[in-house]
Amino acid sequence: MKYWLNLIIITVALFACKQKSKPIVKQNMLEASFRKLTNEEKVSYHNSVKNFYERVLEKSAFSGGILVAKNGEIVFEAYNGYANWRTKEPLTANTPMHIASVSKTLTGMAIVRLLQQGKLKLEDSLQQYFPAFPYHGITLHSLLTHRSGLPNYAYFMDTAWNKKVKATNNDMLDFMIAKQPRIEASPNKSFHYCNTNFALLALVVEKVTSISFPTYMKDSVFIPLGMKNTFVFSVHDTANYTPSYTQSNTPFQLESLDCIYGDKNIYSTVQDLLLWDKAMYTNNFIQQPYLQKSFLPYSNERFSYHNYGLGWRLYIDGADTTVYHNGWWHGNNAVFARLIGDTATIITLGNKYNHIIYSTRKMASIFSKNHKEQKLKE
Repeated sequence: MKYWLNLIIITVALFACKQKSKPIVKQNMLEASFRKLTNEEKVSYHNSVKNFYERVLEKSAFSGGILVAKNGEIVFEAYNGYANWRTKEPLTANTPMHIASVSKTLTGMAIVRLLQQGKLKLEDSLQQYFPAFPYHGITLHSLLTHRSGLPNYAYFMDTAWNKKVKATNNDMLDFMIAKQPRIEASPNKSFHYCNTNFALLALVVEKVTSISFPTYMKDSVFIPLGMKNTFVFSVHDTANYTPSYTQSNTPFQLESLDCIYGDKNIYSTVQDLLLWDKAMYTNNFIQQPYLQKSFLPYSNERFSYHNYGLGWRLYIDGADTTVYHNGWWHGNNAVFARLIGDTATIITLGNKYNHIIYSTRKMASIFSKNHKEQKLKE
């Protein structure tokens, strides 16, 4: 019994060490030197994705957009449903949809870009930006990797906040300073997925740049990358709120916590997110050493193929690595999966609640015979 226990401990330790030290992104993947697909390959990929789309997604009352690319080339793209289910306005390639927690990938990389520019350090404590912040021992790295142990604002503000007032990120920060809700875990001890982390990171961006987060993201990320239909929703946009829908076509109304951004509240399209994907195969936006750091696993407390980088979920299984994030908020579901080893991308956005959207990740098997159908988490 003791022999087997020791063997298990050694195996887990080796796995963790391997995860910590093995780079996920290779240099040649960052040079965007994709081989052009042959017509036969494009037809084959298109037919395989189309078959999945028609067999699984289209039959599920899907309302949204899907785009699948290989080597930077679109092999399948489709739109279904309505941008407005009351007026029956069609949903098109230019319809921005709430990408929910996929927003964390953009917030996280905005922080990494500021790191690259020498404007902050991942070891910076939150007190450097918010002197009155009552929780100590928490760094920017803690927030990016969900290792802060902080409580989720969606829970601690849910019952205590005035429902008639739309809370902002600063309201959330002031609430934490005044009320000091109980932490979930000690800082840097374990992985604890928490929206508060990325709402605070958006405030850090504002502190460092002296620009509002929506404006900074527009001027420094979206416009440079050509993401014309992407924006950050804030309290200033409530008059133009575009709701998502329930399965019974009922619109979700704005709630008191719907204007907090960083963890969510980026609206985009599948085409714009493909531009975001392509930007990460070059050194133009995020340089290779910083991108590689972002895709390293930082939660190795227990044996698992699932892990978290700097704003990215990771699924690591030998040579098959998926860098991804899913999202859900009200009636919006989102999948943004980057199959690094296969240089393929799966992007699905929906504006009418549909859990079947998450099954589109299984199309990873189309691009690699050995690629397992991954059970990726929210």
